[in-house]
Amino acid sequence: ARNTFVESIRQPFFFIVVLLSGILQVLNTWGANFSMGYSSSGEVSGDNKLLLDIGLAPIFGCGMILAGFIATSVVSREIENKTVLTVVSKPIGRTPLILGKYLGVVGAILLAIVPMLIFLLLAIRHEVMSTAADDLDQPVLVFGILAVVLAMGIGAWCNFFYGWAFGQTVVSAVAPLSVVAYVLVLLINKEWHAQPPGTDFKPQVLLACASMSLALLVLCAVAIAASTRLGQVMTMFVCAGVFFLGLLTNFMVGRHVFLNDPVGMIIRVEAPRGSDEDFIDPGDTLQVTLDRVPDEPIPAGSTLYWGPNPNGLGLSVPGWFRFEGDIGDSTTIVNEAAPPTVVITEVEGERLTIRLVGRAGTLIAGQPQLDDFAFITPTRRNWVAFTIWSVFPNMHHFWLVDAITQNQAVPISHIVRIVGYAAIQIVLFLSLAVVLFQKRDVG
Repeated sequence: ARNTFVESIRQPFFFIVVLLSGILQVLNTWGANFSMGYSSSGEVSGDNKLLLDIGLAPIFGCGMILAGFIATSVVSREIENKTVLTVVSKPIGRTPLILGKYLGVVGAILLAIVPMLIFLLLAIRHEVMSTAADDLDQPVLVFGILAVVLAMGIGAWCNFFYGWAFGQTVVSAVAPLSVVAYVLVLLINKEWHAQPPGTDFKPQVLLACASMSLALLVLCAVAIAASTRLGQVMTMFVCAGVFFLGLLTNFMVGRHVFLNDPVGMIIRVEAPRGSDEDFIDPGDTLQVTLDRVPDEPIPAGSTLYWGPNPNGLGLSVPGWFRFEGDIGDSTTIVNEAAPPTVVITEVEGERLTIRLVGRAGTLIAGQPQLDDFAFITPTRRNWVAFTIWSVFPNMHHFWLVDAITQNQAVPISHIVRIVGYAAIQIVLFLSLAVVLFQKRDVG
């Protein structure tokens, strides 16, 4: 892993990609002023929303390119040059070799991600130059440029006196120096006055950056798996294909996984006049109003399902229970031993009267909410599409920029799910890499 890490950051393109990413962030502060003045409260607003979006995208792309190039330089190129034979011939199995290569590549990618993300965070603190009257954020410029200049100076010094690789030394130095620069920027405002570090610190943006970094770790595993059998060009094609298809998987496959047709959107939920029922006990009644009259008549006795998605994903009513019996017989409805469900007892145009059957417990997630979609059939699942959708890396899971720009807080529980999803994908592709490498002729 250590040799792979050192060999990776020694590549000339490694330094070039990191430098290019920093230059793009600088240009973004002058070129992201196209939000037409739209502004709202949040960690980013107005033109800075566009800055975050187009600032994180180049890091995503540069990380994908680095993952492909590094993986081919440390795996496929060593196989072609037969140098990997010197390691495999020793008492080192092929599985530890693949794991070591992956850890080395991940270390190099993380080293590159740190300065690239810090450049983005500095750009967000600087904000977009929307008009000619906007002032430059001098602390950002001073500390940011100073970090880069010091790293360049260290690289030149070590290259001249010690023969160290210039690019390797610069990237190794700019990572910690950029972090120091960002911390200093958090402590000093634009007027060079001291301020609490939390004033300009943006935790939600940092979560979005961390989530995107997990996507790059998945792409590293994909690159390692591809490079065990393919050369540099084809490995790059595979990485690019997984990257772009992963961004399109929701449209191409995901929309065909869960199938259901809503009868309308819920626009009003109220208890019957003179009732204070809270829709918890068996027999409790609610009146639900839809945004339109259903296209087809809804027979009384049907089960009502509702959820936040128009395809029926995440319904609040379980689909495996259905009401059986006479809706006019209250004994059946108020029976606590009956399977929990929600039955439609009366239909008047777009207004539905529903009653809770059995005890809801944890199976029915509360009352219908405004803007929920209403259904009268349980959601069906296309298992072929579901399998493809689950196995193929879905890059949208890691892209949290939309939530940040819409001022929707990202809960830590969601980040935990993303970490678990990334871990599963990494294990899957590393297992594939081990299988592909087991029978590869390296002699």
